Amino acid sequence: MDETRGEAEMRKIVLMMQVSLDGYLEGPDREIDWHQVDDTLHQHFNDLTRSVGGFLTGRVTHRLMADYWPTADADPECTPVMAEFAGLWREKPKIVFSRTLPPGPTDWHATVVPEVVPAAIRALKEEPGGDLVVGGADLAATFLEHDLVDEFRTYVHPVRIGAGTPLFPATSFAPAPLRLAETRAFPNGVVLLRHERAGT
Repeated sequence: MDETRGEAEMRKIVLMMQVSLDGYLEGPDREIDWHQVDDTLHQHFNDLTRSVGGFLTGRVTHRLMADYWPTADADPECTPVMAEFAGLWREKPKIVFSRTLPPGPTDWHATVVPEVVPAAIRALKEEPGGDLVVGGADLAATFLEHDLVDEFRTYVHPVRIGAGTPLFPATSFAPAPLRLAETRAFPNGVVLLRHERAGT
């Protein structure tokens, strides 16, 4: 998500995920309570969210977000950095991929579509606006299967959880070289690794 790139440059599909040191997105029962998100890291996420063009999520991830963030800033225990994210999340466009939800516009600037169509995703990249962020384990696997990810932002948390959903599902052996574009260590021990397609 580079705000300095030229106007004519196509926006990217960015896979932004938090992962354990041993490579899991979530535990066996979708646990994410091992995430170590303090105010510094949360502010970093807020700053990124401000610059993106929208979110691409699956049904489960969207519902988890929609169950809390639309009214999070009304909670007396909500911190200022969380309240800021709530406002940002509400206003950002979202595409929710689901075969069970009714297609079309829904709450919180979200639109439901039934499936990932690679040609439609490539067309989205040609529209104006910031980069598009992919979230959710199942949807990430689908985007990877169709080779639709341009950039990986992996936030490695200093914890081993032992089992769960891996960041990268097993596939046939096919090395895909990437270019390391950025690293950043946060005070709480989380490390950002940002990779881009080789040659970009």
